[in-house]
Amino acid sequence: MRLTADRQRCDQHGLCFVIDDELFPLDEDGRIAYGPEGVAVPPGKESLANAGVDQCPVLALRIES
Repeated sequence: MRLTADRQRCDQHGLCFVIDDELFPLDEDGRIAYGPEGVAVPPGKESLANAGVDQCPVLALRIES
């Protein structure tokens, strides 16, 4: 499972960061720190990954299998 992000779409709400700051790190501008290359979701953090994606009001985050 991987998290990917559309940094152009990210609107700096930070709701994902509140869910889990390690899965959803922000850059110095407050945008999600990774892009389409994404990051692997560590075992046991799948529910947090889903919750963070669900909280994004601009749909900038996705989960890929």
